[in-house]
Amino acid sequence: MDTQLKKGLLDVCVLSVLRNGESYGYKIIADVAPYIEISESTLYPILKRLEASGAVSTHSREYNGRLRKYYEITEKGMQRIVEFIEDVREFEKIYEFIVNGGKK
Repeated sequence: MDTQLKKGLLDVCVLSVLRNGESYGYKIIADVAPYIEISESTLYPILKRLEASGAVSTHSREYNGRLRKYYEITEKGMQRIVEFIEDVREFEKIYEFIVNGGKK
C-alpha cells in the first residue's frame, strides 16, 4: 500500500478508536492492529501530529503507580472522520469508473 495513503488511513483509524472513548497507546494499537498494521514507533508520531492539529486532546492519569497518557478525540477530530467518509464515497465513484473501463 502507498505510504502516504496508509499514513492517512492510520490517522483516521486512530481517531475512530477514540470515538469510543479516551484511550492510551497500547490499547489503541490493540484496537487498530486487527485491521491495519501499526506499531508503537508508528502510533506515537501519529498521536503527536493529531494533538498538534487539534484533532485529539491529552491528559495524564496515574495507573498502577505510573502516569499514563490518555488521548481523547475533539470536535475537530470528529470532523476529520466525516471528511474522510465523504472522500471515500468520492473515491468509490472513481473506483467504479476505473473498474468499468471508463464507462458509466
